[in-house]
This record gives sequence, C-alpha cells and structure tokens, in this order.
Amino acid sequence: MSSSLKPEAQSVSAAAPSIRTAAATSRTMSKKEEKPGEEKAEPESNWKHLIYNPNTGEFVGRTASSWGLILLFYLVFYGFLAGMFTLTMWAMLQTLDENVPKYSDRVASPGLVIRPKSMEIVYNRSDPSQYQEFVQHLETLLQQYNDSEQAKNELCLAGQYYEQDGSEQKKVCQFRRSSLGLCSGLQDSSFGYRDGRPCVIVKMNRIIGLKPAGDPFINCTAKGENLVIQYFPQEGRIDRMYFPYYGKKAHEGYVQPLVAVKLQLKKEDYSKDMMVECRVEGSNLKNNDDRDKFLGRVAFRVLVTE
Repeated sequence: MSSSLKPEAQSVSAAAPSIRTAAATSRTMSKKEEKPGEEKAEPESNWKHLIYNPNTGEFVGRTASSWGLILLFYLVFYGFLAGMFTLTMWAMLQTLDENVPKYSDRVASPGLVIRPKSMEIVYNRSDPSQYQEFVQHLETLLQQYNDSEQAKNELCLAGQYYEQDGSEQKKVCQFRRSSLGLCSGLQDSSFGYRDGRPCVIVKMNRIIGLKPAGDPFINCTAKGENLVIQYFPQEGRIDRMYFPYYGKKAHEGYVQPLVAVKLQLKKEDYSKDMMVECRVEGSNLKNNDDRDKFLGRVAFRVLVTE
C-alpha cells in the first residue's frame, strides 16, 4: 500500500514548483497592472508643485525672497526710466516759446475758408427753412465783431503793420461788423438769402508772424458766368494793420479781418449751377498750388431757385 502512494506524492512534489512559479508570475503581473495607476497620480502631484511647492515654499518656481528681489529690481529700473523721461521732457520744454512754435512745417501762405460752413450753397429762396442754417452760421461768426465788442480794441492806423514786439500782451485792432455793409446782417437779417442775393464771408487762416507784402484783396469769379459781385469792405481789401499775428496766448481776443462777398444774382441766374472761386490777390501770398486747393483760394457751389 505504501508503495502505491509514492508515485502520487512524487507527482505532487513535482507540481509544487510550477505552482509557486505561477503564483509569483501572478503577483508580478498584478504589480505591473498597479503601476499605471501610480504613474497617473505622480504627474498630478508634479503639476501642483509647479504652482506651489510645500516642501521648499516656492511659488511658481521662486521663493518669497526671490520674488521680492526681482520686484525691487523692476521697481528701481522703471523708476529710473520714468525719471529720465521726465528730465528730458523738462529740458526740452525750457527751449520752447509759449507764443511761437520752434519748428513749423506749415506753408508760409495761409489758406482761405468761407462762412457759412458749406461748400454748397443750394436753396430755394421762397423757403426760409432751406437757408436758415446758412444765416445762423453767419450770425454766429459775426457776434464777436459786434461794434459793442470791438469798442474795447485799438483804433489802429490803416495801411501799416501793427508790430508789438516790445510788449508781452499784444493789443487787438478793431474790425467792426458794420464795415461789412449789406452783408453785416444789421440791415438785412437774412444776409441777402431771402432776396436770392446771398452773402458769403471769406477769411484767411491765421499764421504767426505773417506780414503779407503789397495790399492783399479778395477777388471772386464765377466760372463760365458773368456774375456781378459786390465786396465789403470796399474792393475786398484786407488791411495790413491786422498783421502780424502773435499767437493765441499772446494775442488774446484777436479777430481775423473779413471780406464779405455778395453775389448779385439776377432772375436769369436762378436755377443755374455755378462754381465760384475766390483768391487772395495783390500780394506775395500763394494762390495757385495744385497740391492744396485751399492755399490762397477757395471754391464753392451756388444754386439758387425760386
């Protein structure tokens, strides 16, 4: 009986190593299966440490003392730049004149502008609502030229430049609204628009120190039409006593000389589309520059119906 059991024991003994090997292999595979989970947890921990590491006390890779030093550096650096900029601006401002620009790229000749503020004077004279805006523009402009306002200014000598180089605050020559005659708005509050004979006011832009040679005057023509034009002051003269201009701050209250142009339209001129051009003549001021259509000249369209 004992002899019959020996082969079975031997077979069990022989199978034991293979069982142990299988168990070890199973444990190894289970460990390998657990590793991916551990690998997933590790990057999450590293990502959190990039923002704040509790072991070293670093925030975004720097300690508090390191952040303090770098902020102090940039504070000193940009403070130095701001100080240099302020010092440079102060030094530059010391070289500037409050009244006259040190450098100017403007042309030596002024441009011309018109009032009312429109390049197209188109209206029906029988409808006041169509020309009321034009009248309002003229009235607003001429408020500062009222005789009551101009009475406080100087009575200057006509035909001569009013030079005031010795005084800080410059005086202003009178230009009375009444000198514009039929276009002053004092005799006709509609400035001729109601009668179909509208007034247009021409003025030159201000240029500091400008002293035009000769006797400048405004001359207007209607292209292709024989239009009668009346000027105020007489002959459209711009008197030299209003020059030179010393700047907005030094020449406070300065008023530009004006020339009023009255278009004497006749009945046959109604419904005609006309282009009127005004130029400054009689001086060295430029009035024919193809690059600037407003240099010494201005053109506008006129169409009056009834």
